[in-house]
Amino acid sequence: MSLYSEHLKTVMRRFDEALEHTGFDSVLIFSGQPQVAFLDDNSYPYRVNPLFKYWLPITESPKSYIFYRKGETPKLFLFQARDFWHTQPQLPPGEWQELFDIQLIDTIQPVRSALSGALSQTAFLGEAFDGLSEWGLAEVNPTSLINYVHFQRSLKTEYEVSCLRKANVLAAQGHNAAKLAFDNKASELEIHHAYLGAIQCHETQLPYNSIVALNQNGAVLHYDVYETKAPAEHLSFLIDAGALHDGYCADITRTYSASAEGFYAELVQAVDEAEQAIIGDIEVGRSYYDLHVDMHRKIAGLLAQFGFFKISAEAIFERGYTRAFFPHGLGHFIGLQVHDVAGHLKNAQGESFAPDAQHPFLRLRQTIQAGQVFTIEPGLYVVDQLLEEFEGNEDFNWQRIAELRPYGGVRIEDSVHVTSEGTVENLTRDAFASLK
Repeated sequence: MSLYSEHLKTVMRRFDEALEHTGFDSVLIFSGQPQVAFLDDNSYPYRVNPLFKYWLPITESPKSYIFYRKGETPKLFLFQARDFWHTQPQLPPGEWQELFDIQLIDTIQPVRSALSGALSQTAFLGEAFDGLSEWGLAEVNPTSLINYVHFQRSLKTEYEVSCLRKANVLAAQGHNAAKLAFDNKASELEIHHAYLGAIQCHETQLPYNSIVALNQNGAVLHYDVYETKAPAEHLSFLIDAGALHDGYCADITRTYSASAEGFYAELVQAVDEAEQAIIGDIEVGRSYYDLHVDMHRKIAGLLAQFGFFKISAEAIFERGYTRAFFPHGLGHFIGLQVHDVAGHLKNAQGESFAPDAQHPFLRLRQTIQAGQVFTIEPGLYVVDQLLEEFEGNEDFNWQRIAELRPYGGVRIEDSVHVTSEGTVENLTRDAFASLK
């Protein structure tokens, strides 16, 4: 049996459990549709409902539906518009076509008609649209059902991991092309175009807006301006960019120094080593939160080692100074979404971890389990806004901090898979290695 067919069996079993737990007989999942901009006739880029692509590798067919009732073959109402203005979406080949009862539609009426006797006990999952309230559905986007499915989605099937591997290889190709463009003194926009060219896609086919930051721009955590002119001098390059394979996401960050020597090149190497060291500490049963806190201890060590403070690493950590240099979380679940779901869920019943005052931006609080895939992405930056409250603090070596400011900062990010044996597979580093 193929990885995909096994995956579909798992999805069906998980929905069976979710439906039984929440009291619904069936579920109707809408793929979504393009949204038209205000006072315009142009649509925003379409993004498929992640719960739709959880069932099958279709990401470019808006206005389609999946209907599933326990014990039955899932039904796919596949929308194909009668439209001579636009190109019809190209459906991916594969055995999914044999595992669904497929009906082609060009309006929504056949869906409502075919399911009229079932809708009163059906949960709808997806974005609402005009007229949906008249369908007589049991409930639209019930939180209990969504939480149940999301919690189970945190454990990936072998099919999902295989898609994530392929997405990482694709993204690694783009990263290699971007690094070459940086070495050739390109502008941020030119580097961005080199990335897109290498993976043969346009911007709307990326899982998120790429971060392509030269020099001080690397300190902006979600920088996506893309300067059109190259700087007078290339000092540093931080790129956070991904790719998609059959709806599954890669999310990779690398940082480079233009010079092979000097304190910044050494800092990049040190952060890279610290990132690999924390990956080596991953083990089943450990709290991801504890891993995040341990990363702050490592960052404190780097801040002391490179002279950014006049106090010890332990004092840096205890006084909370690391949060000004490493303000984001260590990582997040990844899969059908870049920031995949259930990071804060304790269980399938929807209990959540309380927000943490010291680390409010950490997206993952679960205990590490076999089958999870998540990112590890420590960083160290000069973010002036975060340093304002410490102005004049003599614990800080402000001269050394000023030396880092023109470089922005450093971030290294890999996606890792905790295998069924409890070992750690680094999807990202394996992807780069496969291209050598």
